[in-house]
Amino acid sequence: MGNDLVISLAELAPGEWGTVVDLRGGPGFVGRLAALGFTPGATVRMVRNPGFGPLIVEILDTQIALGRGQALRVYVRRRR
Repeated sequence: MGNDLVISLAELAPGEWGTVVDLRGGPGFVGRLAALGFTPGATVRMVRNPGFGPLIVEILDTQIALGRGQALRVYVRRRR
């Protein structure tokens, strides 16, 4: 099941793509991220992930900075 493994967004390396499968958090968190385009089925690309601190992702042709704690609550399926 290797390629079907669901991981947190924070685990994607720069240049990797993922498909959003779940957001875990309160209604405020889920609502804010959904408004930015993080909805199940959305495609996201990791732009910058230094392994600590905030990271930058691209979704809907827009680059968005997320805190690492936020990225750890967004679950994606890695795309090959």
